[in-house]
Amino acid sequence: MAVSYKKLWKLLIDRDMKKKELAQLAGISNFTISKMSAGNNVTVEVLGKICKALNCTLDDIMEFIPEDDEKEGGC
Repeated sequence: MAVSYKKLWKLLIDRDMKKKELAQLAGISNFTISKMSAGNNVTVEVLGKICKALNCTLDDIMEFIPEDDEKEGGC
């Protein structure tokens, strides 16, 4: 299952905030922001810091994108 941070980037646009400003406000590295921009996974701790800094919830900044065909079974 893939992760999308499009909601976060939209939220930053709506708040007229740059990714660099988010990194400083949330106390996370620019490398972490780069990972998120590439759609890579980050820790729950990082997501929590972002939510706290932006006063929002996980649902406001990310969503899970189901794979088209999940052959592995699972949840």
